[in-house]
Amino acid sequence: MAFDIKLMDILACPVCKGKLALNKAHNELICKFDHLAYPIEKDIPVLLETEARKLTEEERS
Repeated sequence: MAFDIKLMDILACPVCKGKLALNKAHNELICKFDHLAYPIEKDIPVLLETEARKLTEEERS
């Protein structure tokens, strides 16, 4: 089973409550406002700030 793209309508960043973008290449959900990338593990988004990684300068642009 793959990540259900329909979830994108209801998922939000746990920090700012903003929209998330799907990065299929890295299997992550991206918050462009907070510059955080949340992993998707076993097709389940891990929306914990402690598990998120900071986006690099290149990824921000």
